[in-house]
Amino acid sequence: MSDALARQMPPVQHAKVNGIDMAYYEVCKGQGTPIVFCHGFPELAFSWRHQLKACEAAGQWAIAPDQRGYGLTSRPEAVTDYDMEHLTGDLVGLLDHLGIEKAVFCGHDWGGLIVWQMPLMHLDRCAGIIGLNTPFLRRGPFDPIAGMRMAFGEDMYIVWFQKPGEADAALVADVDKTMRFFMRRPAAMAAAAGSEGPGVFDQSGEPPTSTPSNFAFGDALKAWDKSDTAHQLLNPEELAAFVETFQETGFTGGINWYRNFTRNWERSADFPTRVDGIPCLMIMAENDVVLSPAMADGMEEVIGDLEKVLVKESGHWTQQEKPEEVSRLVLDWMGRRFPK
Repeated sequence: MSDALARQMPPVQHAKVNGIDMAYYEVCKGQGTPIVFCHGFPELAFSWRHQLKACEAAGQWAIAPDQRGYGLTSRPEAVTDYDMEHLTGDLVGLLDHLGIEKAVFCGHDWGGLIVWQMPLMHLDRCAGIIGLNTPFLRRGPFDPIAGMRMAFGEDMYIVWFQKPGEADAALVADVDKTMRFFMRRPAAMAAAAGSEGPGVFDQSGEPPTSTPSNFAFGDALKAWDKSDTAHQLLNPEELAAFVETFQETGFTGGINWYRNFTRNWERSADFPTRVDGIPCLMIMAENDVVLSPAMADGMEEVIGDLEKVLVKESGHWTQQEKPEEVSRLVLDWMGRRFPK
């Protein structure tokens, strides 16, 4: 384990779940309805460090795993081992390990995609859902990779990630540069994406046709001068936790999540199209160019019990950019919907 990470997180624990060894961090075991925090790309359970501290201070049971392919958790070789069936199954296995019947699942970025699938695939294990930046999206009418390739071209980062080994090598070549590039504040992220448009999808499930962005992160990463520190989000100790970890693991595990977009779409044809019977919270970030608040328009039509809130002046990394506000919103909602 990274020394920098160990200094900033609760003690790591391990669980044998769903055929892998999963590392997780836990506070306030047994106190109230548990929250399971699910991270995105390229992140770790460490991304939720601020919320874990806030939950501990509030006496709120919270768990944050390094998810499949990341950090101290197993990294299977097969690409198909990173499909939605496996990723949601890992969370069910973690609940089983901890003796939890139901939990609130809170996800950011890719973690958000996973938690919105939980009630479609494992409703009996869900007490509620919190989407941070990532909205619930209807299933689109065609293969999302084909749609992104058609709308944005081969250089769009999700399409680029489909090429075996290419993005993996580019990101791991200089992990310090990669993490500095990704973990920047809104103005820099907007410049990297090349747009302040509506994000990759909307509630129709189809790629937008109006945004000029191609999200060509590969070219932007190559051209970026990492000595540009004007918009850096992390302090040196926080950056070290990410860099030291990804130097050990590489990025292939996380990229493999993207390589299952088509598989997940194909296998979800018969899934429910609504989320009903559980409370849901959607926290949007005003300046997120990857997951724009506009993408959440219309969620009310397919979610029976939904609250929506907007975090002002935050870009993509909202739980790290505006940690106090995110923690306050989560704990307030938990207090109202799941009083102890």
